[in-house]
Amino acid sequence: MARGQAIRLEAPRVSTAGPPAPHRAGGTRFERNIMNSYDLMILGPATRDLNIDYTGAEDRSAGGAVTFCTPAARAMGASVFAAVKIAPEDRDILDVFQMPEEDKALLPSAKTTLMRNEYFTPDRERRRSGCAAQSDPILPGELPDIEWRLCHLAGLLYGDFPDELLEALHRKALLSADAQGFLRHNIGGSMSLHDWEDKLRFLPWMDFFKTDAAEAEMLTGLADREAAARQLVAWGAKEVMVSHNAEMLVCDGTQVCTCPVKARNLSGRTGRGDTTFGSYLAMRLLGNDMQTSLLYATACVSLKMETPGVFRGSREDVEDYIRQFYQR
Repeated sequence: MARGQAIRLEAPRVSTAGPPAPHRAGGTRFERNIMNSYDLMILGPATRDLNIDYTGAEDRSAGGAVTFCTPAARAMGASVFAAVKIAPEDRDILDVFQMPEEDKALLPSAKTTLMRNEYFTPDRERRRSGCAAQSDPILPGELPDIEWRLCHLAGLLYGDFPDELLEALHRKALLSADAQGFLRHNIGGSMSLHDWEDKLRFLPWMDFFKTDAAEAEMLTGLADREAAARQLVAWGAKEVMVSHNAEMLVCDGTQVCTCPVKARNLSGRTGRGDTTFGSYLAMRLLGNDMQTSLLYATACVSLKMETPGVFRGSREDVEDYIRQFYQR
């Protein structure tokens, strides 16, 4: 494949012969290590959310990147541990994860993050977010006593992950992050995006890095999503995803893959990027290439967006969705 060639995923073949052999990118980057207990640890604050749609209808639910990433990754077949920062009195939030107790941990905080999202259009692309409370930063000494191949920093707000945590995680295993945990600032309860001052220091530590289109432009100054992804790779991130309402894009500097979103309704729009990235990370860790992983991730989020809440389906449900909507 020529460098820079774009791959448009519309109707790729779905394998029925089980997962392919582990993909080796850059030596043994994704090789399984039998000493590790989990493929993926997802680390971050959960929230109590108030979501108001364009009609004024209100929905109160548990939210946060860790809440949406985890079930999507587990559905793809990865072994996942969720480390969740919340106040102990909000322990009931952990029930949303619907996973064995030994696969999740509560990291105590004085407060649980409280979010308010008001959507102004039916597609939920225009919204105003506010934050009435923010959880404490996650510190290195709070990390669970387990092993993992990749840690994903499923942050919500600047301050969730201090520098010393990134340093500790970088030394231990593969590392992934969502840009919003470094760009989105809570200023007196109002949310605003600001560039990541230390991006040139920390991006080279990121084996995977996710942004949405607005965050990608904030980081790079480039409105074109592919150009922004390439710039983030040039600054050191190994593999970058840029989420968008029409399509998902991933880039590793050599190839660019895109896949269209085909949701039939947007009642479950909240958690779009987190569902996509959780399932994508799982597929990559299970040995699949970028194209296949992106197809599964985009089909997963398309299916998820048709129902409010976190993804409750299976990998088989995703494969059925691919056959129905991506193989016509």
